[in-house]
Amino acid sequence: NYDVVILGGGAAGLFCAQVAGQRGRRVLVVEHAARLGNKILISGGGRCNFTNLGATAANYVTRGSPHFLKSALARCTPQDFLALVERHGIAWHERKHGQLFCDLSSKQILQLLERECADAGVEVRLNCRVVQRADGERWAVERTADPANPASHQYQLSTTAGTFTARSLVMATGGLSFPQLGATPLGYEIARQFGVAVIPSRPGLVPLTWSPEDREQFGALSGIAFDCVASLGADG
Repeated sequence: NYDVVILGGGAAGLFCAQVAGQRGRRVLVVEHAARLGNKILISGGGRCNFTNLGATAANYVTRGSPHFLKSALARCTPQDFLALVERHGIAWHERKHGQLFCDLSSKQILQLLERECADAGVEVRLNCRVVQRADGERWAVERTADPANPASHQYQLSTTAGTFTARSLVMATGGLSFPQLGATPLGYEIARQFGVAVIPSRPGLVPLTWSPEDREQFGALSGIAFDCVASLGADG
């Protein structure tokens, strides 16, 4: 029985876990992979572009609550996270457009988050998956009345490591990108179970792919980044 159960042991899940733990909550992180932070480890070419000094709400698109990002970014600024990085003695450097990277390795950011979670008393379960109901179409996540306080509620999760209950459930399972690293639609599917409207997903950042003929002509450009405006003719 926990105060908070967080599904997903990536950057968002671990940061949420350490903050909740520091506030005195009993926290459990449930991660289906064999280790935490797989995307952290590959980000920034292995050096983790951990923040951007110029990040503001204007750099994001949101629907329904346009002022949410202003509040979120004001509560935890890029400078706040940079201070945490420096407190852990991690050397960093700035690249163009305010991008900050580790001098050495993305592993340092993952280790930072793991240490913060450990110091806050956060529990972690690896290789732990939410199980499906008998019909195979829904996940075994329920919202029920709290026996200790009938006026309130709790969440119950059945997993491969047992059943957990919590007053708060945080979905930090990430998007659909990088299925090779274990990305799944779990978060979207559980959201739908609880009646949350889910906007149809589509890629937000994709590579250009070429036909064999085009690859012969343009293949040498692979890996080059530059500012541009791309357009497709009406007959394309």
